[in-house]
Amino acid sequence: MSVYTTIEQDELVEFLAFYDVGELKSFEGISDGIENTNYFVDTEAGRYVLTIFETHTFEDMQYYLGLMHHLADHKVPSADPVADKQGAYLRILKDKPAALVERLRGSSILITSISHCTQIGDAMGKMHSAGLSYIPENTNARGPHWFAQTAAQIHDKLDDGDREILDNELAFQQSNRDKRLPRGVVHADLFRDNTLWNNDKLSGIIDFYYACNDVLLYDLAVTVNDWCCNDDFSLNQDKTCAFITAYNQQRKLEEIEHELWPVLLRTGALRFWLSRLYDKHFPRAGEIVHTKNPDEFRAILTDRITNQHKYLSYWV
Repeated sequence: MSVYTTIEQDELVEFLAFYDVGELKSFEGISDGIENTNYFVDTEAGRYVLTIFETHTFEDMQYYLGLMHHLADHKVPSADPVADKQGAYLRILKDKPAALVERLRGSSILITSISHCTQIGDAMGKMHSAGLSYIPENTNARGPHWFAQTAAQIHDKLDDGDREILDNELAFQQSNRDKRLPRGVVHADLFRDNTLWNNDKLSGIIDFYYACNDVLLYDLAVTVNDWCCNDDFSLNQDKTCAFITAYNQQRKLEEIEHELWPVLLRTGALRFWLSRLYDKHFPRAGEIVHTKNPDEFRAILTDRITNQHKYLSYWV
């Protein structure tokens, strides 16, 4: 949630006139995140988040916003997009797709507890179950093809040690794909900063703009890699078990998912190491830009490689 596109008050007033939200009271840019432009917007009717989509097309956004409404309608704790006076969730602002989304109460967390991991596992299980009835499909734009393409772009910018880790992991992932894994709608970016909490209770999941149809276990791995880490980037057994147990109560996990759990932990770590390396070496300009350190996911990936057999025992 960075600010790449600056808007003026009169532009926002004109945009909000298409919605039944009353007059604008205040607005401010949001500095968290790295992909889209975001503003907090307060009006007479309530509090919202305005997102201007910097890289997604208008057609892409129909999938994301429809999914958000579908999940909210199925009681998954998540932010619901606001329809304009014609019933549409998406409009154009500054020649880019833009949407107004309800602003949930609460804030993100940095330090996770077993209770947090239990709640987020439960919510993901509900999300995956509800997603099975969402008909539109969207290919993962950051899947295996993107892995190979991004690795090629950054390869010459890495030192010998990082290049060796990257090359070996790409080869491992290529030889360990398994089409038997269950697929469905995944968030694909369910980090701590993409949730809101109020008095240690989950208010909702936000930022569905990487959501796609992919391997469900991949979504668990991405989330566990962020939520269940110890200070040394190893997996915390109690938090991981709490997450998986809660998830399993909402959607029964299959034996093949148990078998391939260590592989998908590595897949999730590789995906975010690559994206952070790319952002480091090819930064985008913006008014407020927050670039995250790739070294954290290098450490997570090397840990998941070293301890992959141990983490099988963390499966409940």
